Amino acid sequence: MTHRDKAPAGAPCWLDLMTTDADATRRFYSELLGWEPLEQSAEFGGYFMWANQGVPVAGGVGAESGQPASRYWSVYLASDDAEKTAEIAASTGAQVIVPPTRVGDVGVMAVLIDPTGAQIGVWQPIEFPGFTELGVPGAPGWFELLTRDYERAVEFYREVFGWDARVMSDTPEFRYTTLGEGEHALAGIMDAAGSLAADEDPHWSAYFIVSDTDATVSTAKKLGGRVLFEAQDTPYGRMAGLVDGGGSQFQVMGPTSG
Repeated sequence: MTHRDKAPAGAPCWLDLMTTDADATRRFYSELLGWEPLEQSAEFGGYFMWANQGVPVAGGVGAESGQPASRYWSVYLASDDAEKTAEIAASTGAQVIVPPTRVGDVGVMAVLIDPTGAQIGVWQPIEFPGFTELGVPGAPGWFELLTRDYERAVEFYREVFGWDARVMSDTPEFRYTTLGEGEHALAGIMDAAGSLAADEDPHWSAYFIVSDTDATVSTAKKLGGRVLFEAQDTPYGRMAGLVDGGGSQFQVMGPTSG
């Protein structure tokens, strides 16, 4: 379990999801992960949050008419200065699709497309730091970028977000770099040139902690979700890939079956 007052600069600090059916999405994740859906905000276009044991853990918003649901959860990295981050990002080949925008008194957000084609959010906290717990059931547990241009991605996140980039593996079969090292690592970048499907864009992927991966997969099916990849033991826990009823992908991870 990790509790923090706020995320260090460059680390994942929030995630949210755009959905075509906000009510159904609120129910799905509440029943699957035990989240409490908080009230929607009219001030911010119906944006809402979920809480895990009273602590804000993720957000969601309904898509505008004709706009599709997100295929992936949107991940936001912390910044001490969103304006500066966006400027550096643009100068290094990123596309700024949402310029730094103040969100009331809670913070400043921006959204980029990194030079490898993956969307990444920027969050400069004012009153709201993002999620403050990691690694407990119902909370986020890991974040990783799957990209076809691994070296450029590592260089971008090092230069723009100040990553302390550490190579975890550098073999033809598995190339992976982390933000930080070992048990203190906070996110990863994977060379997915050989594993992304032809119709699959480079993207950030979110993992949620659960107490029982197999039971979570079973519940997801009952709630109208489907399995992206079946539960499997790994050196980092028992993982499974799921798709919610609206078509958005995510991963869950829990203790190994052994």
